[in-house]
Amino acid sequence: MGAGLRPTREGDITFAKDEPFQLEAGAALQPVSIRYAIYGELNAHPENTILVCHALSGSARAADWWPEMFGAVFDLSRDCVICTNMLGSCYGSTGPTSINPATGRPYGPNFPLVSVGDVVRTQARVLDELGVKRLRTAIGASIGGMQALQWAVDYPDRVGHCIAIGAAPLSAMGLALNHLQRKAILLDPKYQGGRYPDEKQPAEGLGLARAIAMCSYKSAELFGERYARKPNRNGEDPLQSLHARFDVAGYLDYQGEKFVQRFDANSYLVISKLMDTFDLSRGYASEQEALQRITAHVSLIGISSDWLFPPEDVRELAERIDAAGASCDYTEFDSAHGHDGFLAEVDAIAAVVNGRFDARRLAGGKKSSRAIVCS
Repeated sequence: MGAGLRPTREGDITFAKDEPFQLEAGAALQPVSIRYAIYGELNAHPENTILVCHALSGSARAADWWPEMFGAVFDLSRDCVICTNMLGSCYGSTGPTSINPATGRPYGPNFPLVSVGDVVRTQARVLDELGVKRLRTAIGASIGGMQALQWAVDYPDRVGHCIAIGAAPLSAMGLALNHLQRKAILLDPKYQGGRYPDEKQPAEGLGLARAIAMCSYKSAELFGERYARKPNRNGEDPLQSLHARFDVAGYLDYQGEKFVQRFDANSYLVISKLMDTFDLSRGYASEQEALQRITAHVSLIGISSDWLFPPEDVRELAERIDAAGASCDYTEFDSAHGHDGFLAEVDAIAAVVNGRFDARRLAGGKKSSRAIVCS
């Protein structure tokens, strides 16, 4: 249903015109503009508003990148789905490609560090402007799941159900991979200290960063099944030339080339760092104090083959939420797609979201004495 679905309404909301928007890292932005898209009718059914939070390279147009969720999970005859473009992105919201009013030039490398908490506060401002006081559900995967969790902590009276898929504080391995991705961009001579012309992106560095990321989004099982040790499909022979590729290398290069055409290198730096710094204890005395604020029901979903956000990390976060006294369930589903399972296994996600657990698709897991439920 979602393929080709256009928003009922989309636009930009600008705020912080008179007073700067303070960021958690200490800098400020003035003004701030956030791109949003609405699917369905706003306020047609009270308490049926769903906030979809996108991952690293998504946009406000949720039906463009998560089309299968519309119909399988989101019923637009009842639900109103809202998605905002993340602060720091390059799809309409204030970010490195935006004009800095202080200089009249794009922010570029001078765009300040932003946090998941900053992103959520901009979303709250947008919902205020739209007249949405409470969300039935905040849902997202990866960085989007981080946002959904931050909503549950920072705005406990505004969220009924928090659903986070493949999301937890990033492990040392995840931090290492993100570091290498940023280094790939920074070491590209065309990066030019972040002041590259629009038409001359640091394509090699950004493409390599995306290729590294794609390795973390997939699983060894999936790569083995799809590519194995086959030569690249264009006929290259890796046994005859240093530069001839195997099929998996051709796939990674292709993904990098596609990504360069649609994303900005400075935005990639900002958002990957935002991913690194996600920590629910930020701004609170401890993580436990933050989790004790939650009044929403929390559903955490782990993906069996996800090694960027291993399911055990997601399960352990669910256990900490449960120990803090919040209502929480954890479900893990089997998938060979790795972290990208949240895009590929929508029927399994729909089963969790709608409370229909399919034992043939979902992997068993550890249960706690209270609310950690695995089907």
